[in-house]
Amino acid sequence: MTFRLILLSTAVLSLAACDQPDQAAVSAPEAPARPQAPAGIPADTIERAMPAAPTPAPAQPTTGTPAPPLADPGLIRLQILLDRSTFSPGIVDGLAGENTRQAIAAYRQANDLGEGDAADAALLQHLAAADTGPVTRVHTLTAADIAGPFSPASSDLEQMASNGTHYVTVKEKLAERFHMTEGLLDALNPGVALQAGQRILVPAISDAPIGEVARIVIDKTERSARAFDASGKLLAFYPATIGSTERPAPTGTLRVVGIAPAPNYTYNPDRVSYDRGDKTIVVPAGPNNPVGSVWIGLNRQSYGIHGTPDPSKIAKTASNGCIRMTNWDAEQLAASVKAGVEVEFI
Repeated sequence: MTFRLILLSTAVLSLAACDQPDQAAVSAPEAPARPQAPAGIPADTIERAMPAAPTPAPAQPTTGTPAPPLADPGLIRLQILLDRSTFSPGIVDGLAGENTRQAIAAYRQANDLGEGDAADAALLQHLAAADTGPVTRVHTLTAADIAGPFSPASSDLEQMASNGTHYVTVKEKLAERFHMTEGLLDALNPGVALQAGQRILVPAISDAPIGEVARIVIDKTERSARAFDASGKLLAFYPATIGSTERPAPTGTLRVVGIAPAPNYTYNPDRVSYDRGDKTIVVPAGPNNPVGSVWIGLNRQSYGIHGTPDPSKIAKTASNGCIRMTNWDAEQLAASVKAGVEVEFI
């Protein structure tokens, strides 16, 4: 099958490798530069915090549900700054993890700040000097922010085809819009009703374009995607889920053949290498579509770079061969590539 998807508004995709998901509203005027979260993590604390030194994980109770880890204000700040620098940590959660460490290492290397993944004062100062705006802001919810439609959660393709692939809840919709987990949205705004007129504290993210991409390098060992311009300058770094042992990602060098914003997904049992039934199923476009909100097609049948319905699992699980990123990272990359861009797998 040949992809001819350049800048289509929708597309029906028959994907042999990408089906399993990982297990703009109007804002009111901004509040002062350092708003306070209602009874949550204070914005002033986030603005000046340093990531806490690594410590052993506390012992969990032997019975009952383990307590969720607490977000570190310094890591919230660091992750937002990395997100705005185009060295993506994936989802902003305020928790230490491999995606954040790899983003730090890539940023250090690109900016001659030494090797390693340490989040020290020099790194924070460099990030803050490059982008001096506050890392949080107050957003007043509008009717559009909380409006549906919404779809019930499901991993069954027939149910998704019938019920749609919209966000499941208002909380999920808002968390994805601001590149964060639902848990962090709660931590910043505990007990707040998500209704029109309500003011909430959110990451001050940026979706600015990264410049024209001439080459993409997919590192299967590191589980990352790097975008370079024609001069070889690194424009962006993204964590990525890249294939699996059973269904590995491609090897060698491929090329982009087109971009499909808001893609549909077609399960065709005659074209797949795994079994999810014997019926052809078309899953409609939506942020919780199996391939997320955008598809960057490659010149190998059914392979591409795409979004995900579960951003918290990026680079932490396997895929069925494709390169999966958060929806916002995939959208940023898709806006800067065109047919012919080289994609090298290493």
